[in-house]
Amino acid sequence: MPVRAVIFDWGGTLTPWHQFDYAAQWLAFAAEVTASEQEAAELSERILDAEERAWQRARADHLSARVEDLLEELGYGAGHPAYSRARSAYDRFWEPHTLTDPHVRPLWESLRQQGIRVGVLSNTIWSREHHRAIFDRDGVLPLIDGDVYSSEIPWTKPHPEAFRAAAVAVDTDPADCVYVGDRLFEDVHGPQQVGMRAVLVPHSDIPLAQRVEVDAQPDAVAHSLAEVAGIVHGWNRHGGG
Repeated sequence: MPVRAVIFDWGGTLTPWHQFDYAAQWLAFAAEVTASEQEAAELSERILDAEERAWQRARADHLSARVEDLLEELGYGAGHPAYSRARSAYDRFWEPHTLTDPHVRPLWESLRQQGIRVGVLSNTIWSREHHRAIFDRDGVLPLIDGDVYSSEIPWTKPHPEAFRAAAVAVDTDPADCVYVGDRLFEDVHGPQQVGMRAVLVPHSDIPLAQRVEVDAQPDAVAHSLAEVAGIVHGWNRHGGG
């Protein structure tokens, strides 16, 4: 089948992969909630533990979560008097890790010039509005034809329904879609279950705790996002095979 849409993973695919201290993200949040360094460190560990449990459920049971719900359960949700200030500090911590890869704009422009729709499907605890603000900040939001975030649906990748939702978002049959991502389990095994082709971009040093062993082979490998347009063009030139 010809390729009519290309759907992308977000973190580690559209954004360059960064290694960092995962506890530090929540320490930035907690430091705005309490003036005590010890209490802030303890709170950051509690939030990190809750987040890690959510990601474990995502990997094992493919169930989604929302950061607002995690914080609410711990008593630091939107109703907390320091929430806005603390959430702003958390968002500022993440800003350098959310910058869109410079290859994205020319790649998406090239795909759209070929008449191919562009989509996004991300496993994330952040809201749709948060992600779209990032794309808008980096000037690529108008190039997206459809986007789905696990925080707004019941499932996470590699659940087949997540990929079907992404195909619906770009108004394309899954068999006519290609998925591009940096993880074998979520981004190759997942889309292939619903008939999508999968392109692996293996440029992320994924921590062992986040890896799930799976017997899956990508349909193509791109060592840079810049290679994706050529791969898709080649498939279409040869009748989609």
